[in-house]
Amino acid sequence: MAVLNPTDPVPRYLRMAQLLRQRIEKGLWKPGELLPRLEDLMAEFDVARVTARQAVAILAREGWVTVSRGRGTLVQDHASAGRTLHLQTSLADLADAYRHDRPTLSLIDERRSAPPPLAAEWGTPAETYRHLRRVHSRDGEAYCVISIHLDEAIFRLAPKRFRRETIIPVLLELPQVHIAHAEQTLRISVADVETARLLGIPVNAAMAEVVRMFRDGDGRVIYVAEIAYRADYIRFRMDLKV
Repeated sequence: MAVLNPTDPVPRYLRMAQLLRQRIEKGLWKPGELLPRLEDLMAEFDVARVTARQAVAILAREGWVTVSRGRGTLVQDHASAGRTLHLQTSLADLADAYRHDRPTLSLIDERRSAPPPLAAEWGTPAETYRHLRRVHSRDGEAYCVISIHLDEAIFRLAPKRFRRETIIPVLLELPQVHIAHAEQTLRISVADVETARLLGIPVNAAMAEVVRMFRDGDGRVIYVAEIAYRADYIRFRMDLKV
């Protein structure tokens, strides 16, 4: 029995939906197979019928299952390779990935800003930054919210391109820009209310949060990006040294 923690403040139907989603992602229920009957899910998770129905309804809205009267709940081929984003571990590979990926970019906010909070070891901040906040989508489905701080002097070199294209390939194509150091960190988190609304996912759904930082040869931080990815889009692969 997969008993849900009664002290967890997250609604039970959201936690149940997350567990069911994970089973589909892991292939425990394959496309074309039927989900267990509602009564079986109620017994396994020790929940009321309304809770089980709400959990299954979330999966149906997200495209993981189709509920058919008389047939049951059918698992769909939702987590296909076309939805997967691989987090790259080198700047060149990251740029190549963005060159071949053409997401729809929806600008939420743009303004000049003071330097964002920077870790002391990152380097020296630029005088001013251009803050771009936008949502990336593919086939009508939003998969990440990204907040970018780009050195204002660099932004002015190609403002139209920076507004319309993914940032990293443009940076690498500008001869005036030299990236001497690049790093990124990844942590697992959950969606807050605003991120959940922008990505169309439940509040407290699993997220992958990535922070990227570039600095130039003078030690100036020219680019900082904070990216919140839907967890069901992300695959992170690392080569292990032998």
